[in-house]
Amino acid sequence: MKLIVHGQQAFGKSVLEALLERGEEVCAVYCAPDSGSRTDPLKAYAQEQGLPLFQPKTYKDESVVAQMKDLGADLCVMAYVTLMVPESALNAPRLGSIQYHPSLLPLHKGPSSINWPIIFGETKTGLSIFWPDDGLDTGPILLQKDVAIAPDDTLGSLYFNHLFPMGVASMCEAVDLVREGTAPCIEQDPSGGTYEGWCRAEDVKIDWHQPVDSVYNMIRGANPQPGAWTTLSGQKLTVLDSTRAEVIEATPGTVTSIDETGMTIAGDGGSILISRVKTESGAKLSAADFPGQLTVSVGDLLGAS
Repeated sequence: MKLIVHGQQAFGKSVLEALLERGEEVCAVYCAPDSGSRTDPLKAYAQEQGLPLFQPKTYKDESVVAQMKDLGADLCVMAYVTLMVPESALNAPRLGSIQYHPSLLPLHKGPSSINWPIIFGETKTGLSIFWPDDGLDTGPILLQKDVAIAPDDTLGSLYFNHLFPMGVASMCEAVDLVREGTAPCIEQDPSGGTYEGWCRAEDVKIDWHQPVDSVYNMIRGANPQPGAWTTLSGQKLTVLDSTRAEVIEATPGTVTSIDETGMTIAGDGGSILISRVKTESGAKLSAADFPGQLTVSVGDLLGAS
């Protein structure tokens, strides 16, 4: 079965690697147009393997669709695609296209589907391989896998420890099902779904007066991107690594202690121990750096206007 791999970044590269290691015939690779000076990992690997590489700026161009049809592919495997791809391009391969999405569709459609379940305090998410259509993450489901969200999981840990490797394996499993002619095509229930947009910095400004569980979930769900943030002496301070700490009676946002493990901040119903931050200048500091590089004292109030 001839495959097109369409994707970008480390996930796209890993899917391509896995398919080639299995002996799959990949007739072409499509990836996002160049942006900045850093070469996309999928592009670099495709070039290393000598595979035909295409980077169209749009898939609405009839010549792009014609080019895809001329490849004679049986299936397009979409591994982290952010450009909108119309059905004319999706259906260019003989058997159509399949796509990875890191949530249990129809829940958490949209571009930040790993952030939001953590921020909302959910304890389960997962991944879906589906048959994309002209909608946004609305196509029929091929397969799904559940993933537990642990109490201290972050965006980073959930993705790199679970959704990333499981996603690569699931894409290979889906290719097998399509080849065997047994791939499900289960319509999504539009009444039971949710959609959230990009999780941006303005969405994750910390309000220390909110319940401590909500604050901690926001910090976890935004770590490392876009980074939940507060202010210290009028300067933006992005909170990266943190853990829950014991209840300390103090005004929410107050720095109650500073030691080699980090600084503890009082909240509503508990405290949060912050062990890694990013300053407004972009410097990332661990707990050991706080005394010499972060101007903070016990009694300071984070988030004060």
